[in-house]
Amino acid sequence: MNIFIAIDDTDNHESRGTGFLARRLAEKLENYDLAKITGVTRHQLLVDDRIPYTSHNSAACITAGAEKIEEIIYICRTFLRSESAAGSDAGLCVASEELVSEDIVNWGLKAKKEVLTMDAAFKLAKNTNVFLEGFCGTHGGVIGAMAAVGLRKTGNDGRFLWVRGMRKYMGVMNTREILEETGVEVILGKDGIPLMNGSRILLPEWWRPVLKNNKAVLMVEPNTETEFYEYKVISKDDIKRITA
Repeated sequence: MNIFIAIDDTDNHESRGTGFLARRLAEKLENYDLAKITGVTRHQLLVDDRIPYTSHNSAACITAGAEKIEEIIYICRTFLRSESAAGSDAGLCVASEELVSEDIVNWGLKAKKEVLTMDAAFKLAKNTNVFLEGFCGTHGGVIGAMAAVGLRKTGNDGRFLWVRGMRKYMGVMNTREILEETGVEVILGKDGIPLMNGSRILLPEWWRPVLKNNKAVLMVEPNTETEFYEYKVISKDDIKRITA
């Protein structure tokens, strides 16, 4: 069974961000042999002065194959209670993919454009039978956690904070190596055509696949600066722009 585990508002201005905690939580779930993690994604929500957020107002969603949802919820609750930063408003949403309804997807899409409320988030969770709980502070993170689950279900929002090999490999690799050694599923040129020809690609220290058609897609562009590789990952600014 495929499940989504989303968290939001776990940090303060001095702590590491929610994405960092999401990666740690994913690692813990695998270490307990409760889940097979396939990815951790970042989803950008509305930036508005009416919304209390720490830096960028983004939420994180872990995607995993798992069966023991109650045990996973217990580990997540324990983790957030102990690891959320002082003054944070942490929220947790856990749902099997099949339970993520069109209403939850719409919630996620609205969260990118509108100011939403906790009461509405809890009402939606009750009506759709997904787990939603707040920890610390106001519990306001439940809004973003629910949104991240909905946005992840679309298969076309955000960028990956983790896929297999993403934080291990950098430098020049060919397409075959990237597709075999990392969690990247598609390498896509700016012309929209997948690269499958063994071309050499420069992976910088910071590279992030994007979520596109439910796959981890590495976006690249032609290189004209050197003969040592034919392509390079699109710039950090471009990745952030297309996943806003």
